Formats: sequence, structure tokens, C-alpha cells
Amino acid sequence: MNTLIEVSGLSKTFTLHQQHGVVLNVLRELSFIVRAGECLVLHGQSGAGKSTLLRTLHGNYLAAGGSIRVWHNGEWVELVGAEPRQVLEVRRQTLGYVSQFLRVIPRVATLDVVMEPALARGWSKADAEARAKRLLTRLNIPAALWQLAPGTFSGGEQQRVNIARGFMVPWPLMLLDEPTASLDDSNRQVVLELINEAKAAGAALIGIFHDRAAREAIADRYLDMTPEASAKQEYIYAS
Repeated sequence: MNTLIEVSGLSKTFTLHQQHGVVLNVLRELSFIVRAGECLVLHGQSGAGKSTLLRTLHGNYLAAGGSIRVWHNGEWVELVGAEPRQVLEVRRQTLGYVSQFLRVIPRVATLDVVMEPALARGWSKADAEARAKRLLTRLNIPAALWQLAPGTFSGGEQQRVNIARGFMVPWPLMLLDEPTASLDDSNRQVVLELINEAKAAGAALIGIFHDRAAREAIADRYLDMTPEASAKQEYIYAS
């Protein structure tokens, strides 16, 4: 299996300027790889830095040190210190991110929200619309809502729209931040199916799942992010 992301010596700190400049070392010398068709699940208690790691990999946070290399368009791209336009290009083509929260422009119809990643890649409107409708149907968003802005929906509906958007196009590498949180059993199962379909298509995934059944359904390996394990870079292989 081909390696799609290599992380080496990754560190992230936060300086609390209102607390006399106290520096928090949230990520300490993290190193790991993820291969095509694998799902690496981040393991550790609240505050261990799991969401911080995903945001640092995505470029929302700047790393304090180390390396994040992503296989993008047939070559390795170093994201630590990369130009913003290069990070945006990697996000457009290679690095997908599915969070718990939907952030969209107000008054844009749900169907358009879900279609956008495909249109940005040059898909025809007909192909994008067909894919978006299939996903929304699988995720139990009624057709009557597709032309409405998702900002008016319930929290669970917004989350499912966000998931549909996240899985709209195939991503070589996906970051998943609690995509099954707060979903009922039926919709949780659909999300797990989408994840396993992405794995089967050759995607490399890195995710946070607080639901044990969800973790066990999709994890190939666990990255232990407890402070005691950070220095040893412990992997736990899923049985």
C-alpha cells in the first residue's frame, strides 16, 4: 500500500497571552504515516490534542515544528511552511476535512452547498447534482429540504449535510473530526458505510470517534495520544 501522508516530529504550541505568556505544548514530536486504504483513529482523553492535530494537518493551525508531507498530484508536498496558495490547492484536490459543524454562506440552498466541492473540481452540474442527491437521500435528508438553506435545519440535519458535502468527491486523504457524533443509529451506519467505501477506494483516513462501536467498525490502527505515549509514538493495531 502506498503511503499518502508522512508526519515527522510534529509539534504545536499555544501561547496564552492573557495568562502571562504561558506556553502550552499540545503536540509533542508526533510521527506517523498513513497508507492508502487505512484508517488511523486518534486515541486519548479529552485535551490530548486530537482535534488540534487534525486542524494542524489541515493547515488551520500553524505547526511549531516538524514535517507534514502529503502525496499530492504525484509528488510529495511539505505543508509545514508552505505558501497559502499551495495549501489551498492541496485542500481542493487531495485533503478532505469532515468536521462536526457546518459552516456555509447564509441563504445558499442545501443542494448547492453539497455540490460545491465537485463543481470546484470541474464536474458538470448534472453529475454533481446527481451525486449530491444520492448522498442526501442516503443520509435521510428529505428532498423537500434540498432547496432550503441548511442554516435553518436542526443540528442533526446540518451535520448530515456537512457529511454529504465532505464525501461529495473522492479524497486521497480524509480528516474526520467526530463525523458520527450525535447521529442516530441509522444515520451513523450510513456514515460508517461511506467511510468504508472511501477506504476501499484507496483513501487514507485519520479520524476521531468517541463512539466505541464506530471506532471498531473502521479502525485499522490507533495512534495513542496520551502524554505517556507521546514520546514513544505508540500504535495499537485493531484486531
